[in-house]
Amino acid sequence: MMKQHFMMFAAYNQWANQRLYDAAAHLSDEEFNRDTGAFFGSMMRTLNHILTADRIWMKRFTGEGQAPSSLDAILYKALPPLHSAREAEDKRIIDWVGGMSEKALAGRFSYMTLSDMRTVSQRVAPALSHFFNHQTHHRGQAHMVLTVLGRPAVPLDLALFQRSEEGRAYA
Repeated sequence: MMKQHFMMFAAYNQWANQRLYDAAAHLSDEEFNRDTGAFFGSMMRTLNHILTADRIWMKRFTGEGQAPSSLDAILYKALPPLHSAREAEDKRIIDWVGGMSEKALAGRFSYMTLSDMRTVSQRVAPALSHFFNHQTHHRGQAHMVLTVLGRPAVPLDLALFQRSEEGRAYA
């Protein structure tokens, strides 16, 4: 039951990211890089942060992959390679969650924090809830960037995903 819940969030994450990146593709380079007052400033920096944090958490969860050493790392300055990396990371997340057992989801893991270099041990499921919530939080900020730039709204509601063809399997 818990696995199905997290598989839904992995699929929703991919769906929402695709919608957001499709909208960002209509921005000029100047708009993509413009500081709009969002927490990370620009769309470029916000999308980089989401990917950076995902890679950090996936390294913590799996022990594999690249993990930037800073939450404000700029992995890609241009949208096309950032989008390709996002798609690959979303697939990686879906595959990893899909391969987990209920026992693994109920288990614990340990990792080192970036901010104060201490070891934290916690249960996987609550950490995974944070992981997906963090993405949603910053996608909301990216949505605000689009609004400030006068771009059309991009509906990202979970309920909308659940009503979509992709989401019906999880609703």
